Amino acid sequence: MKFRKVGVIGAGQMGNGIAHVCALAGYEVALYDISRERIEAGLATIDGNMAR
Repeated sequence: MKFRKVGVIGAGQMGNGIAHVCALAGYEVALYDISRERIEAGLATIDGNMAR
């Protein structure tokens, strides 16, 4: 069996880093957190890292 999707719980510093690395490796990533604002902040961090 091959994994194709990864779920990450927590969009803080560690969670968005894990999500970023998994996305770069080609996995579909679902990012979950307690609030929409935390998810948006995590995605903004990932976007900033991708721009570098």
